[in-house]
Amino acid sequence: MIRNLVNGAVSGVLATAAMSAVMLAGDRAGLMGEHPPKRIVRAMLPGHKRRPKPAEGVLGTVAHFGFGAACGGLFAVVVDGREPRVPLGAVYGLAIWAVSYHGWVPALGILPPVHRDRPGRQAVMAVGHAVYGTALVLALNRLSRDDRALPLNRLRREDQVPARI
Repeated sequence: MIRNLVNGAVSGVLATAAMSAVMLAGDRAGLMGEHPPKRIVRAMLPGHKRRPKPAEGVLGTVAHFGFGAACGGLFAVVVDGREPRVPLGAVYGLAIWAVSYHGWVPALGILPPVHRDRPGRQAVMAVGHAVYGTALVLALNRLSRDDRALPLNRLRREDQVPARI
């Protein structure tokens, strides 16, 4: 279970990087406005939730990658070492988007619900989450395959016992 969790967290970080590339492309196309992770962090920091705060951009990035790692770890624990297919990953990514942007994000007053938000931002975010799920599955399957390729007896028993002082 720990191996699955770690592989999932690492895969989640890699998948978040892929998703972030989609978000940056959407930003350059003028579709995004402020990025949701930055808005979420702004709302969570002390003070008025709509007023800019120092370091919210950096904290938003850290929180985004942390959330991606946590979602990747959860996914890996649920699939329990099996190799999920890419469509399942895309659906998982879209489920994260739906629960977030139809659920807790508007419920906390951070962003409007999808139907009232900037259409471009939500299109980019939906595509970005599908990319996240796809990249998550590809990275997780690769890491899991690499784990299975390791010999089971790679560590000798004496390597596992701490040295006595």
